[in-house]
Amino acid sequence: MDKLTRMLPFLRWPRPAGNLLRSDLIAGVTVGLVAVPQAVAYAALAGMPVVAGIYASFLPTLVAALFAGTPRVSVGPTALTCLLVYASLSGLAEPGSAQWVALAVWLALLSGVLQIVLGLARFGWVVQLVNAPVLMAFTQAATVLIIWSQLPALLGTSSLWPPSPLHLPAALFGVLALVALLVGKRLAPNFPMVLVCVVGAGVVSWAVGFEAGGGAVIGALPSGLPGFYLPPLMAAQQVADLLVPAMVIALVSFMETASSAKTDNQKTRQPWNENQDLIGQGLAKLASAFTGSFPTSSSFSRSALNLFAGAQSGWSSVVTVLMVMMVLLWLTPALSYVPKAVLSAVVVAAVLGVMKPRSFVKVWRVSRVEAAIAGLTFVVTLLTAPRIYWGVITGVLLGLSHFLYQRLHPRIIEVGLHPDGSLRDRHLWNLPPLAPALYALRMDSALNFASAATLERNITEHLATHRDVAHVCLFAQPINHMDATGAEVFGQLRRVLADNQVTLHISGIKLPVEKLLKTAGELPDSPWLKLYRTDADALTALQKQTAAPEDWPVI
Repeated sequence: MDKLTRMLPFLRWPRPAGNLLRSDLIAGVTVGLVAVPQAVAYAALAGMPVVAGIYASFLPTLVAALFAGTPRVSVGPTALTCLLVYASLSGLAEPGSAQWVALAVWLALLSGVLQIVLGLARFGWVVQLVNAPVLMAFTQAATVLIIWSQLPALLGTSSLWPPSPLHLPAALFGVLALVALLVGKRLAPNFPMVLVCVVGAGVVSWAVGFEAGGGAVIGALPSGLPGFYLPPLMAAQQVADLLVPAMVIALVSFMETASSAKTDNQKTRQPWNENQDLIGQGLAKLASAFTGSFPTSSSFSRSALNLFAGAQSGWSSVVTVLMVMMVLLWLTPALSYVPKAVLSAVVVAAVLGVMKPRSFVKVWRVSRVEAAIAGLTFVVTLLTAPRIYWGVITGVLLGLSHFLYQRLHPRIIEVGLHPDGSLRDRHLWNLPPLAPALYALRMDSALNFASAATLERNITEHLATHRDVAHVCLFAQPINHMDATGAEVFGQLRRVLADNQVTLHISGIKLPVEKLLKTAGELPDSPWLKLYRTDADALTALQKQTAAPEDWPVI
């Protein structure tokens, strides 16, 4: 049974009855009132037929709830993923065309299969490849691009540069809707202002003959549930062109999922099953593809709304899906009169809440290097538009390079005894040496292929400039891992010190590291090698062996 529930997580859902059913019903309706108008707006952002946004909020939402590890996370169209879709397909087809739809479906297939494979292989840790500053910088750049792309439609013009005439009624619809959405978000954040704006604008547009006056509206939408869509076969080169964008979409959408899922799991005090969420997100993308839509993702805002409205299980997502189904069956004609300027207002209002330029200042205060990486990610994302996925790739590569540099250059300090009794950086705190003829050091890193050479060079250079050193003490407690290279370099260093009649003292070595060194035969019984379980034992022994003053303090 445990194996079955791991494969089919929805079997763990509680029975829908009583207070739970009431709470999930309210939450599902609340999210549904926001999801449909957002889905229409985000589909336009992705360059897709707007009905595809509703399709992406139907079966993908249900599949994700059934198979993901975090069923209360709301899945469907999101601004960031839709922008990535538009950026990936720009120049390959005409937005809204059948070829564009086919390419978007292939993006959903490729990114979905990739996420499923990663989940089955238990590669959920891949989310850690994108650090927080890189994701923040990419999101900020994407927000700027989204707002810029929506301004023409928002203001009722075909182009901002070179400037073209404004359609004043469209601009009025767009600006008023944007103001209403922003004010509503501030004064009543849980009120479905998006639905009110979209429905209200549609009614006013129909009443005043907005379309007849030259205004751009959504137009007629097909009614009914989505049919099965099988994308046409693509040439190998076309599929290859989509591989990198699909990888970025899979990674970024999983980052969005991580943000929502961690918030949910903090409330339930349950560990996050990232591998199951990868599988659920991948299956949702496949469901979107086979209904003729684009890649989906987790919406942080709708997920937060779902939790705030009282959702207790995945049944709230089922209620949301039922609401979307009602719209597809009976209410799509009501959307045909909605001005496109209002859809742009919905998108702009949603992403404005994500724009946080002060985040760069916060990162700068914490780490100048990571702030520089974030700044470069931001700039590259803007400069490479519409191929904005290069921004993510640049940030990931720079972040990994910085990570590797830190591992290749671990922090190694010469320690001294601080007045508070702790061992600290002797040069930073202006402390005297622990004892005459002693080089006492600590490496705050694992001893592996990346750091071993640095440790060896540090000790060798110190001995070359301090000929009187007769003892080297390595305070090894921070060394929590060692590989074969580390063991080999440790052995070489031990033999070199012994040949020069320098005693090597090791303090606080951890058991896994000690076992590995013993297995490698690098901890022999030798007068030139001393092991101590604690730092206090080491300091006491060193005091006796190095002719330290009698009043030398011991921790």
